[in-house]
Amino acid sequence: MSSEPYDSRTDRLKASPPLFASPFLDRFTRVHHLVPVVLYGPVVVVCVVVALSRESVPAAVGYALVGYLLWTLTEYWLHRIVFHFEPEGGVGARLHFLIHGVHHDHPNDPKRLVMPPAASVPLALAFVLLFRWVFGSDAWTAVTAGFLSGYLVYDELHYYLHHRVPTTEAGRRLRELHMRHHFQDDTHGYGISAPYWDRVFGTFGGPGRRRSD
Repeated sequence: MSSEPYDSRTDRLKASPPLFASPFLDRFTRVHHLVPVVLYGPVVVVCVVVALSRESVPAAVGYALVGYLLWTLTEYWLHRIVFHFEPEGGVGARLHFLIHGVHHDHPNDPKRLVMPPAASVPLALAFVLLFRWVFGSDAWTAVTAGFLSGYLVYDELHYYLHHRVPTTEAGRRLRELHMRHHFQDDTHGYGISAPYWDRVFGTFGGPGRRRSD
């Protein structure tokens, strides 16, 4: 157990340092957790309306579920491959800290929890273009609605697990798994809103996992 004073450790976990020397630039790296809801919530609504004008309700729901499933896989692999790719030094190490390292060093800072729009918007546009190409002009809006809804669930759930005390068994279990990822073993537990992918891909971080050592 750490011998670091409780108040000092609590402050360090909560208060992350500036990521840029310029206060103006640094302001864009600190994001309230409801910003994605304000930004992408209307997009989801528009996509649902357009999807229902082009597809039957069962088809639209089916495509939306496909989009949600694609989000859960994106959440897992983005977290595992991109966020936890840790170069030893140089520009790569700096980028890693900017993208995800700062969250692991200061996991209780509420403004360093969701992806800044400057990064999330281009990424979202890339996925929308991909869905338009793969699913065609009729189905892509429903897929996009499901995908972005999954993203919003993930962001708000992630905030909740860090800053609230869950009262349900499922919530407590999700929080336990995520805290294990942060404070015990960050090579397991990549699925935050969809921890079942950790079981599928062999990175389950719960107390019942098999150890190879």
